[in-house]
Amino acid sequence: MKILLIGEYSNVHTTLAKGLRALGHQVCVMSDGDSWKNYPRDIDVARQPGKIGGVKLLTKVYSLLPKLKGYDIVQLINPMFLELKAERLFRIYRYLRKHNKRVVLGAFGMDWYWVHECITTMPLRYSDFNIGKELRTNADALKERNDWLGTAKEKLNRLIAEECDAIVSGLYEYQVCYQTAFPAKTTFIPYPIETKDASFTKVSKVFKVFIGISKSRSEYKGTDIMLKAAQAIQKKYPERIRLQIAEGIPFEQYVSMMQESDVILDQLYSYTPAMNALEAMSHGLVVVGGGEPENYEILHETELHPIINVLPTYESVYHELEKLVLHPERLPELKQQSIAYIQKHHEYLKVARQYEQLYQSIL
Repeated sequence: MKILLIGEYSNVHTTLAKGLRALGHQVCVMSDGDSWKNYPRDIDVARQPGKIGGVKLLTKVYSLLPKLKGYDIVQLINPMFLELKAERLFRIYRYLRKHNKRVVLGAFGMDWYWVHECITTMPLRYSDFNIGKELRTNADALKERNDWLGTAKEKLNRLIAEECDAIVSGLYEYQVCYQTAFPAKTTFIPYPIETKDASFTKVSKVFKVFIGISKSRSEYKGTDIMLKAAQAIQKKYPERIRLQIAEGIPFEQYVSMMQESDVILDQLYSYTPAMNALEAMSHGLVVVGGGEPENYEILHETELHPIINVLPTYESVYHELEKLVLHPERLPELKQQSIAYIQKHHEYLKVARQYEQLYQSIL
């Protein structure tokens, strides 16, 4: 098959492309490298700052259009698949739709169906937008609601979702938000991870806990709460735990700090581990974050439960971290399970075969 993957989130398309190529398919990745993360791509569509950057990108994309036809599959990472205003993307989407055989929409992150379902039907006990039946009112949640509800982004998302040939969700959360509207064409496929020959040395008496902080998204993702709980535990048990905080550092340094750690704190309001946590697990780290029963159920996993699940509260994070500190003998088994979990469910060739089956089914 000839496959075009447009857009990038945390290495999903780059890793998927590698798997599909290994299976013998011709794959082109067109993206901005996911901004500062700068993942590899075949066609670079990174945007320069400001309005001039938008004009330049739009001009570049139009010049590329003749190269973006004749594919068996075009997969969009998101309805906002390029760093352009939604109004600009309608024409580009229609061109892709007209000049290629099949279009697949990725349900991998922020979009109208995610926002809308989380604030209306509320299929999740908690999310980026709700805690129980109460809506979150932090600045990021309000911004995303304003961006997606009743806007051109909503119209674009709904148009693509209605017209596309398949929708692929990468997490349980996104699956439940799309399957109600599109049960016949929504398919869950785990995110692809390039697995390592991971091994780990014996956990030392002082184990390292890693947390990545993005100041602009800390409250939204819950790292503010997780950090406070971790700092309190470190203060109580300074001889047993070392806290490593990554904030405003280059991506390579971030990855290096993460890989040298034993435990990672990630995404308080999630039911499931996303790409950052999955990558950490492939290196043998233990995730404290989203590991709700639904995460294991959608994978049909009954034995490997390596994620230390926390509820979206300070008390829950504090309690689970303290249990780890008091029972460090749990760490080696959880680390081994983390590696086995990734190899079993997220190994990139295994995931690529699932995509291959989906693509073949719609052609």
